[in-house]
Amino acid sequence: MKKNILIYLTFIGLTALFTSCEKDGEMVKMLSNPVEPTLQTLPDLTLERVNGTQMLEFVGTPVDPGFTASATYYLDACAAGTNFADPVVVYSGKEAKSIKISVSDLNGILLKKFPADATTSVDFRLRAVLVVDAGTGAPGTSTDPFSYASAVQNANVTLYGLPRLSLIGSGMDQKVESALGNGSYTGLVKLNTANPFTLLDPDANITYGASGAALAVDGDPIVPPANGWHRLNVDVNNLTYDISAYMIGLVGSATPNGWDTPDQKMDYDAATGIWSITVDLVDGEIKFRLNDAWAWNLGYRPGGTDLTDLYHNGDNIAVTAGNYTITLTIINPTGPNETGSCTIVKNN
Repeated sequence: MKKNILIYLTFIGLTALFTSCEKDGEMVKMLSNPVEPTLQTLPDLTLERVNGTQMLEFVGTPVDPGFTASATYYLDACAAGTNFADPVVVYSGKEAKSIKISVSDLNGILLKKFPADATTSVDFRLRAVLVVDAGTGAPGTSTDPFSYASAVQNANVTLYGLPRLSLIGSGMDQKVESALGNGSYTGLVKLNTANPFTLLDPDANITYGASGAALAVDGDPIVPPANGWHRLNVDVNNLTYDISAYMIGLVGSATPNGWDTPDQKMDYDAATGIWSITVDLVDGEIKFRLNDAWAWNLGYRPGGTDLTDLYHNGDNIAVTAGNYTITLTIINPTGPNETGSCTIVKNN
C-alpha cells in the first residue's frame, strides 16, 4: 500500500483573489487509507430490445483521499469470479455518483464480452484513478497514479441478440445490426471497391441492394466509395443507406509519414471492438486520429501519462524506435469528448 504523503500545492499570483493570505502555499494532507469509491446500486440488467432507449443508472460514491480531488472513474464488468482479469469498460469519465447509459448502448458494450440471448453472472466495480502530481516524482504522480476500486457488485445480466443484415460479396463475413430492432441498422464494415455487395436479412430472407442512390429490394450490388473501414447506415423502412469513412490511424513524428497524411491505418475487430496495428516506429511521438483529420483525435489526457485514459486533443505519446503492436479501444466515440484506452507493445 502506498504510504501517507504530504502534498504541497503552491499557488502563485493569486494575491488578487486571496488578499488576506500571507503565506506562499498550503499544506494538503492525504489520508493514509483513502476512502475507496463505492458502487451502491445496479439497475435491472435484464435487457430487452423494446426498452432500447431507456436510460439505466449505476449509483456510486466518489473516492475520498482527504481533500477535494479530481479523479477519473471507470465502471468495469467481468465474468463472475474472474477478478477482472479480462474486463470490459462500460464507462469512463469524471462522474461517480450517477452513471447513466441507455439499454441499447449497454447491451452493445456487454455483447463484446458476454453471449446474447442468455443470462450471465457478471461482476461490476467502480474504479477511481487519482493523480496528485506535485512535481515530485513520488507515488500518485501522473507516471504512477493511485488507483482505488469499490467492492464487487454481482448481477445476472441478460442480453438480447441484434437483428442483422449480412454483407454478401464484400470479401469477408461481416454485418450491420439494429440495436433497437426498428429497421435501422448500423456498423463498421471493411470495404473494397473491387467487391460490390448486397445486404441479406437472414430472418426475413430479403436481399437489399442499390437503386441509384437509394436502397431497393433485390437491387443492384452496392459499390463501395473507397477501400478501408467505413460506417454503413441502412434504413429498410425508408429504403435509404449511406456510407462514410471511419478509419482510425496513427500519426506523429514517430510514424513513417510524420505528422503528414496519410496516417498509418489500423485494422478493426468487430467482435471485440479493438483497433490494432503492427508498425515500425522511430524515436518520436504518436497520436490516434480519425480519417486523417484533427477534429477527432486521442492522446494522453492533458497532464497525464496513463495509456488507459486517452482523451480528445490530448498530449502526444512518446515512443522509442522499434517494431510495435498497438491496440486502441474507443470507450466514448462521440467527439469532441472522445475517450479511449490503448496498449503499446514493443516487439523488438
